[in-house]
Amino acid sequence: MNLLPKSSKEFSSSEYWEQFFRRRGERAFEWYGGYLELCAVLHKYIKPKDKVLVVGCGNSELSERLYDAGCQNLTNIDVSEVVIRQMNERNASQRPNMTYQLMDATKTTFTDSHFQAVLDKGTLDAILTDTEAGTLETATKLLTEIGRVLQCGGRYICVSLAQAHVLEKLVTQFSQGGWMVRIHQVSESSSKQSGSQFPLPVFVFVMTKVKEMPGFPLVLEMMPDDEGGKSVRCGSTNELMDMVKERQRYALIRNRLNQNQGSPEVSLDLCDGVSGRTRYTFHVVDSPTIRPSHSNHFAIFIIPQGRETEWLFGSETGRRQLAGSVGFRRLLVVALHRDQQYDSMEAIQSELSAKVLELAPPGLPDNQQVPFLSAGGDIGVRTVQYRGRSEMSGEYVVEDVRGDGTSYFRRLIFLSNQNVVQSEARLLPSNTQSGQKKKRKDKKKQQKANDNLDPKTTHVMDKSYLCCEHHKAMISGLSLLHNPGVASEQHISVLVVGLGGGSLSLFIHDYFLGAQVEAVEIDSAVLDVACRWFGFSLDDRLKVHLADGLVHINDLAGKGKSLYDVVMFDVDSKDSSLGMSCPPPAFVEKPFLQKVHRILKDNGIFILNLVCRDPDLKGKVIKTIHEVFPLIYVQKIEDEVNEILFCRPHSGQTHDISNIKETAGGLEKQLRRPGMLWDESFVLADMLKSVQIV
Repeated sequence: MNLLPKSSKEFSSSEYWEQFFRRRGERAFEWYGGYLELCAVLHKYIKPKDKVLVVGCGNSELSERLYDAGCQNLTNIDVSEVVIRQMNERNASQRPNMTYQLMDATKTTFTDSHFQAVLDKGTLDAILTDTEAGTLETATKLLTEIGRVLQCGGRYICVSLAQAHVLEKLVTQFSQGGWMVRIHQVSESSSKQSGSQFPLPVFVFVMTKVKEMPGFPLVLEMMPDDEGGKSVRCGSTNELMDMVKERQRYALIRNRLNQNQGSPEVSLDLCDGVSGRTRYTFHVVDSPTIRPSHSNHFAIFIIPQGRETEWLFGSETGRRQLAGSVGFRRLLVVALHRDQQYDSMEAIQSELSAKVLELAPPGLPDNQQVPFLSAGGDIGVRTVQYRGRSEMSGEYVVEDVRGDGTSYFRRLIFLSNQNVVQSEARLLPSNTQSGQKKKRKDKKKQQKANDNLDPKTTHVMDKSYLCCEHHKAMISGLSLLHNPGVASEQHISVLVVGLGGGSLSLFIHDYFLGAQVEAVEIDSAVLDVACRWFGFSLDDRLKVHLADGLVHINDLAGKGKSLYDVVMFDVDSKDSSLGMSCPPPAFVEKPFLQKVHRILKDNGIFILNLVCRDPDLKGKVIKTIHEVFPLIYVQKIEDEVNEILFCRPHSGQTHDISNIKETAGGLEKQLRRPGMLWDESFVLADMLKSVQIV
């Protein structure tokens, strides 16, 4: 027999509940669990001598168990005549001080301030089934009536699943009335003990009626899961509601994983119980092709601090590859967050040991040892050097991190997109400073010193290092210039749109001695960071225009001159909803590209960093570029979405692709000069090994 309502609206119908209890009989029905799940919270707020009103009591055993535990001044009301008769008959002799009355909770007959506590287990949820005007009005009547019958200092204790509209109604109405609002999540361990099958967590809202005092701050608290934890005081109702929603999401994810309904990867955040800030990010990666044995069910992989942006750890594809390589049926990949203190791998294991088991795959043997893995065996090093805010891009940090091995790097990261490194430079200890004073034969000694770099050591930037593979490809494209064999010495004019930390512009300046480099950067904060933290400096061969790249090129094109041998676009889009993250769409519209063509010399080259995940959009972009630049070479970046387009203004400038690697090798020989470092991982010919004409 189906005892569930046909629609949620039926929950608010007295006829439905009358029929429900007739069919069910006297067997207790426990919405959201019974006494075992709730007693730990209820006894914090209901004292033995309190007068307690239980609204919508149904035939739950909760009141009976509270009575037996010493809270005997209980008045129960319900709209079902059947259930009131059943409960009176069941308790008349055993619990003489407890009463059951047929009464509508929205219009009771009790006097003002009659009770010290009102207990509601699921009644508000049953009434507030939707957000229609009539439903909201009924819910308001219920909550107003509860407020009326409670004494000052009394508590309204509401057990609820906290659906979004119920959550908003509860928190908003009582906080606006000046009440103290506390929220507990019912212990999931006690739910399991009682056999509860609810996939959603159950919450207990405790609203304390206090005398309104102008200027008195709101008390909005999320209570800890365990006895020893601390409550989190929230600064706004939205912050409190967001914490509830995050816990609901966590419970749904757990339920889906336990039912083997997970997608290839599920991600969720765990927050610090005191600050409310994200402390860990979990990525749950299942490998269905791996057959579980006695020891390979489940493992935890801790990403060292600062390495979460690497492809293997920072992309879903990379994490799937990682999971397959370690050979576990389920791998929990854990990212550590900045602004959080982590003492050691052992401390992290201790902190996470209970939580990670909640995400274990079904069938994990009892007392199974779950291994903690990491790259390099430790938690890495991350030091935030500076925090700032850009009016255009929001908050950012400059931080030093240890990379793969013992090398250290400085990074610029915008917190709106924390998984993307905006700029990166390699750090060298100052006592091994390279440049004009060092000979190449000392390079091995310098690299050894770099390998032993301590984050507290005074350091300088390694200007030979280009962190981005697409930057290396863009530099390699200069081999397509006319007479590239002397490109390192000849006078070339270069316009770079997009500065970042300045490494691309600075590399051209330092290694192409005849280059006049102009960079265009729209964000003054980025220029400030480049100069203060990334070793960027201006001189007579390196200038920066603080301007919108679109406006600057429009102005240049208006002068009607061919000004540049090279124009480079390395500028990202701030609109994450687009299928193309680099460049912004306006930079590849035909009228604007025609202006780029106008400022480019006849033998020049336009180099574009294109990042487009939408194949149809990418096809349209390349077609538009073709209408302006008849000859395009494309170089795809391995393991990245980036593609570098080398665009020539005339079709007759074709290079024999078979000779491009040789040409690039000749250019590299010119750039490798005595007294200058050269990053051994940067081989120009290799960057162009798969270039093709499109």
